[in-house]
Amino acid sequence: PLIIQDKRFAGVSLDYSPTDEAIMTGYLGERILVNGIFSPHASVSKGWYRLRLLNGSTARVYDLALSNGMQFHIIGSDGGLLAAPESVTSIMLAPGERADILVDFSSLAIGKEIYLISNKYSKYNSQGRQAFSIMKFKVDRDGSESFTVPTALSTITTIHTSSSVNTRRFDIAALIGGMSGGMRRHSINGKPFDMERIDETVQAGTTEIWEFDNMMGDEIHPMHIHGVQFQVLERIGGRNKLIATEKGWKDTVLVMPGEKVRLIMTFPDYTGTFVLHCHNLEHENNGMMRNYRV
Repeated sequence: PLIIQDKRFAGVSLDYSPTDEAIMTGYLGERILVNGIFSPHASVSKGWYRLRLLNGSTARVYDLALSNGMQFHIIGSDGGLLAAPESVTSIMLAPGERADILVDFSSLAIGKEIYLISNKYSKYNSQGRQAFSIMKFKVDRDGSESFTVPTALSTITTIHTSSSVNTRRFDIAALIGGMSGGMRRHSINGKPFDMERIDETVQAGTTEIWEFDNMMGDEIHPMHIHGVQFQVLERIGGRNKLIATEKGWKDTVLVMPGEKVRLIMTFPDYTGTFVLHCHNLEHENNGMMRNYRV
């Protein structure tokens, strides 16, 4: 497991003191930690490794790649294995998202060092403007085991849109308040979170389509739904396509500025009150969450 987090420090202590600006955009740390270690390295053999990635940052989105540009295989996402491996040279991972990957170091010479990096991905947003290294892998020995990537991993039954009984639309672009109303707040459908308010009611066992609309937004929003796994139907605008991890079961989806993402899900038979929210911690704490009742 590789748990990636960005942190700020005051001396030897962790510092968490977001400014008003950081609450708007997200609190970005100055040091990238993996499993709690800054600038880590791992010794690897000339062979295959399975790495289970988790973005545990409060707000930072990573576009993960290997420094030599070599391919790796996505085999799982938030909700488990994909139907089949997906070969990529990079994968975006937002706070709360997971990716299960296979990396083959067998073509590298003993003594070779490569890095897990985050690529540039945006010249407009406060994050994504620079590339940086996250951790180092050093090949220091021969491998002894042979391995072939499976062609099939699991069976994922497609949820068809014809089974949906309702479509809900969520505006995640709007900020409210400000000026004489005090600090601006993040919202969903123009309302900040209220613990006592039920915003949506769904019927247990039914299927719905939910649309998260950030077409007019300036901020990055990884949207997370409690209590259910979903399938991503399509992304409209922005990147305008699904990425490898979005071909499996998900509970968190990244919606960039200028994008709308459509999801489909079948709600479980158990009932209760759950939340949906932005997985940017500062956005969530600033009101970007809603209650829904099954």
